[in-house]
Amino acid sequence: MKKELNPSVFWGIMVIAGTVIGGGMFALPVELSGTWFFWGAFILIITCFFMIHSGLFLLEANLNYPVGSNFNTITKDLLGKKWNFINSFAVAFVLYILIYAYISANSAIFGETLSKKGDILIDHRIRGILITIFVAGILWFSSKLANRITSLFLSVKIIAFVIVFGSLFFQVEYSILADINNVSENDNSHFIYLFMAIPVCLASFGFHGNIASLIIFYGKKKRTLIISIVLGALFALGVYLFWLYCTMGNIPRDDFKAIIESGGNVDSLVNAFISGNSSRIIEFLLLLFSNLAVASSFFGVSLGLFDFLADMFKFDNSSIGRLKTVSLTFLPPLLLYLFFPNGFIYGIGAAGLCATIWTLITPSVIVIKSRAKFKNQQFTVWGGKVLPILVFIFALVVIFCWFGNTFEFIPKFK
Repeated sequence: MKKELNPSVFWGIMVIAGTVIGGGMFALPVELSGTWFFWGAFILIITCFFMIHSGLFLLEANLNYPVGSNFNTITKDLLGKKWNFINSFAVAFVLYILIYAYISANSAIFGETLSKKGDILIDHRIRGILITIFVAGILWFSSKLANRITSLFLSVKIIAFVIVFGSLFFQVEYSILADINNVSENDNSHFIYLFMAIPVCLASFGFHGNIASLIIFYGKKKRTLIISIVLGALFALGVYLFWLYCTMGNIPRDDFKAIIESGGNVDSLVNAFISGNSSRIIEFLLLLFSNLAVASSFFGVSLGLFDFLADMFKFDNSSIGRLKTVSLTFLPPLLLYLFFPNGFIYGIGAAGLCATIWTLITPSVIVIKSRAKFKNQQFTVWGGKVLPILVFIFALVVIFCWFGNTFEFIPKFK
């Protein structure tokens, strides 16, 4: 009898890391420019800690259910239909707002590439419509094709990332990284800008929707699942810290004010890199990486919302059924983009607000309910009742920071 091969934990780590690392990373240097590198690294580490443990809470609860039980099944059983509706609405809203953010980002970086390499100028609305039609057309034709294109983009993106930021790593200036030369009287304190960045940091660690898929892939092998979640999130954290080190060690802090003033979109950040680098090869690879990073995230999020809506509205897999799903997936965010084109940073921040519900609040409540219902659990996250309460409190802090940032009653770097 042939022995069944066990899937390697490597793939689980890559699923978590690949989900987390994407176009949203371009928002991090912009939103963390107030706190700068050291405080920025601190809040990223704190956010990663809470997001890992909220993910483990979901895993703990999920292991009490049959393999294949999804987030909705568990939420409905433990928290009831009303909370499940709120949770599902939050998931849909996050996916919609991210598609809007990625239409904005794709349009901006595509326009920057055309102007740099072909001296071609196309109106941002036309760019946004063309990019949306391209992604929607591929998704309508085949979800499998969309997955393959995303995988191809991911492979090329990794190569470009290693070459570009391997080069920029050796160009980091400590005086810029430590903000030694900042003489602005209003910006001497970095800590006061910590809170404005928390919602975007949270949106940068959203892997919770993949936990049910990991259980389907590995079964109830708790050690493999725990390693996948923890190391996948820590790998993403390492990439983010390296990314901040390269950006904040090459672009002076005061230069970010112009980036923020222009809307904080991807093209402004890339342009700041290019203006400080004379290498044509690095410029080309930076543009390539930027386009692929945002495009792969766009495909990934669009596919997630496409499947979510198809399941919710029970659209079939026929050409007409897929057309209905594609239309419902892309028309609302595209219309929003046409009226508010520079919404990348705002979109990522708003995603952080709604993601708080299903990545922090729901898991912290679910795990307490699960422990009360299932006395003989396969695995229990450390920390007793204290850790879920701390995760819940952190969620409230994120919500407060988002509203404080939006209505400007907390300090904002600009």
